[in-house]
Amino acid sequence: MAEQHDENAHEHEGHEHEEPTGPVEVIGAEPDLSKGTARPITVVGNPVLHRECRQVTEFDEQLSALIDDMFQSMYAAEGVGLAANQIGVDAKVFVYDCPDDRNVRHIGHVINPVLEELPVDRRTLDDGNEGCLSVPTAYAELARPEYAAVTGQDKDGNEIRVEGTGFFARCLQHETDHLNGYLYIDRLSKRDRKDALRQMAEGTPKYATVPND
Repeated sequence: MAEQHDENAHEHEGHEHEEPTGPVEVIGAEPDLSKGTARPITVVGNPVLHRECRQVTEFDEQLSALIDDMFQSMYAAEGVGLAANQIGVDAKVFVYDCPDDRNVRHIGHVINPVLEELPVDRRTLDDGNEGCLSVPTAYAELARPEYAAVTGQDKDGNEIRVEGTGFFARCLQHETDHLNGYLYIDRLSKRDRKDALRQMAEGTPKYATVPND
C-alpha cells in the first residue's frame, strides 16, 4: 500500500498527512535491515496479482527470508504495506509499517490473514484516498470501514490477531485483499478505475517495477 500524500501537493491527490505533535508510540519491532534484498514490484496486469495466493504451511528459514525481502522492498518503494504477490511470490504473507489515526506506528507481518467480520457498531466507513505500489502514481477515493482486525499467524506459526483504526485499518484491508487476488482499483467504479489507470500511465514510479510482457 502506498503512503498517504498531502492533498495540496501538486503531484498527488490525497489526504493531508499531519506530523505528530509529540513522540510516536510504536507497536511491534522494527525489522533487521541488515537482512534481505529489495525486489522490484509487480504491477496491475501481472497474473500473480489477480488470483488468490496459496496458504502458507511451512514456517521455516525460507519464510523468514521472504519477510526480510518484503520489508526491504516495501521501504525501497516508500510504502506502508506490501503483500508477497507484489514481489511475485504466491504466498499469503504481508508486512506493514503504518500509522493509525492516533499517530501510533504499527510494524509487523501477518501470514494467512483473515479479516474478521465487523460488529454493527464498528462498520462506520472512511472515505479516504488510497494508493497502491502495484498501481504506481495513482490514487482514488475508496470507502472502507475505519476499523479492521485480522487473524493469522506469525513467521513461527503462532496465532496472532492485529487490529487497527484509520489509515492502518485501511492498510490491513488493502493487503488482505491483495492476497485474495484483488487490487483496490477492483473495488472502484468503472469510471474511477479508468481514471486510476490513466494516472498510472501518465506517471513514472520512483521504484523498480516488473514489466508486464
